[in-house]
Amino acid sequence: MVKRVGELAGNSKTWGFATTGGTESNIQAMRVAKKGVAKKEGKLSKGKLGKSEKGNIVVPESAHFSFDKISDLLGVEIRRAPLDEDLRVDVGGVEELVDDNTFAMVGIAGTTEYGQVDPIEELGKIADERGIFLHVDAAFGGFVLPFLGRRDWGFVKGVDSVSIDPHKMGFSTIPCGVLVFRENVMDRLAVDTPYLTHRSQYTLTGTRAGGSVVGAYAVMRHLGWEGYTKIVKECMRITHLMKEGCEELGLEPVIEPVCNVLCVRCDRAEDVKNELMRRNWYVSAVGEAIRMVMMPHVSERTVEEFLRELKDILRKYN
Repeated sequence: MVKRVGELAGNSKTWGFATTGGTESNIQAMRVAKKGVAKKEGKLSKGKLGKSEKGNIVVPESAHFSFDKISDLLGVEIRRAPLDEDLRVDVGGVEELVDDNTFAMVGIAGTTEYGQVDPIEELGKIADERGIFLHVDAAFGGFVLPFLGRRDWGFVKGVDSVSIDPHKMGFSTIPCGVLVFRENVMDRLAVDTPYLTHRSQYTLTGTRAGGSVVGAYAVMRHLGWEGYTKIVKECMRITHLMKEGCEELGLEPVIEPVCNVLCVRCDRAEDVKNELMRRNWYVSAVGEAIRMVMMPHVSERTVEEFLRELKDILRKYN
């Protein structure tokens, strides 16, 4: 399964392991970086920062809340770079935050709120120039972007690790994530386990169930890349159908959908969300916007029924 996930990210010769999801994957990637990984001529090597030093990680403002946990667990500073008008991380803002104590940078491929993709290739250039570990959090986008023909987000030049969650758009059962590295740096996570059949262990959790991993592999084998492509393209068609319907109601998208995530600007978004949920339509409010995720079960009929309910609710609040 690691090889197949690596292929999605543009590199089948990766090293990695299954995790419980994006949070664990992000933690493990940052542990590797903090262990003193540095770059020289694009290759990883033991760096000057050791586990006793704090250091900092530069992430986008749109980064997942797991990085707050990482700050607490690893005792490091999280520096949040601003977003540009398209809600991608501002590369200039990243450069301003990076200093000699920065041991890792993070880019997002499929942000939680908007499904946006950061300029990973540009971040990769900074990471290579400064000798900094670069991790891509593609928990959501990893099973979407490859099937839309995008290759600008995974193991492009400068990227050292990628996290992807089969239990999201990979349609596997929870919990199942995968963390893959460009090089075999997993020895930096290893702890001695002398009483087990293997002499060391590099995953974060100890005892864990393997059913979800087997399930993920089975789904990937069953659907194949052609199956995923068909599903993702249909999800995107429905996403644009929903966007057009919302626009007819006067609700403009915050950004043009990149993945099958749609956010539309909406006055009293929290009230509208609550009323929708009272009618058994489960959406979320992001600031002054309503957020919807178009998964495969959402059909044209679903969109029509939702828009009819939404229109009625908007009439109530206008």
